[in-house]
Amino acid sequence: MLRHQIAILQRNAKKPRLKRSDRVIFVLISKFLKSWRQALSIVKPDTVIRWHRKGFRIFWRWKSTHGISGRKPIDPAIRKLIHDMSLANHLWGAPRIHGELLKLGINVSQATVRRYMVRHRKPPSQTWKTFLENHVNELVAIDFFVVPTVTFRMLYVFIVLSHSRRNIIHFNVTQSPTAAWTGQQIIEAFPWDTAPKYLIRDNDRIYGYEFNKRLDSIGIKPVRTAFKSPCQNAYCERVIGTLRRDCTDHVIIFNEKHLKRVLRQYIEGYYNVSRTHLSLDKDWPEPRVIETPEMGKIVGIPILGGLHHRYSRNVA
Repeated sequence: MLRHQIAILQRNAKKPRLKRSDRVIFVLISKFLKSWRQALSIVKPDTVIRWHRKGFRIFWRWKSTHGISGRKPIDPAIRKLIHDMSLANHLWGAPRIHGELLKLGINVSQATVRRYMVRHRKPPSQTWKTFLENHVNELVAIDFFVVPTVTFRMLYVFIVLSHSRRNIIHFNVTQSPTAAWTGQQIIEAFPWDTAPKYLIRDNDRIYGYEFNKRLDSIGIKPVRTAFKSPCQNAYCERVIGTLRRDCTDHVIIFNEKHLKRVLRQYIEGYYNVSRTHLSLDKDWPEPRVIETPEMGKIVGIPILGGLHHRYSRNVA
């Protein structure tokens, strides 16, 4: 009679909504009653088994997360440090970074380091900035520029620029440059064993056979820029513009001797030792020690008749 009444309720009513306590009771009864499958009418036996498995997962999840357990979370600052190290050092793996952290007093596992490292898609490689900084001491650039005299003659100025500190190593002036004369300037710029490995130049015909012969004799490899591409010798072009704007455009040149004296005063007295550069973090090509107020008053030293000034503290 009870089974028939339940069947009538199932036909007339919608699916019954069971509470969590009802499901727990069904699961407990199924553990103690052998013929529990035959007594079910509202739910199916597979449903009771699914409830039991779900309760098993909930129980062990609660037990594993209850109270203090597992490792402590790693400090966000350490995670950021691992991330920054892996970005800045493309050739470092997890063991190398882990060893560096141990030397810094940070005790983490190597697996943790591997977890928070940056995954590089391509094989490890240094950046172009790192590559250029490693070779900048072996790079120099040369170029010519012309300066008109008071009698409308053209004088040719040859400059040799170092890429490492942006300082002008050597310069000279001539009325008619030749390959032999230009090669001799390279010898004078790099005496003994001071020659760099690479020299950047354009495709001017002045750099002929005699010039290349001089380069080979001291072990310098010339690097020619592309035709009509002054941007490939950008540092030298920038220096020429600076020499024009800061010096030769403000002076009327009488002759070759006068131009040499003016350029020497500007380069040796101002450009290499007083003019700050953005690429050097506003330092001079020849590094200068910061002068504190205790060293005395600030004195301005005029250069080129007051066209520029060099400022330093006068030690009493």
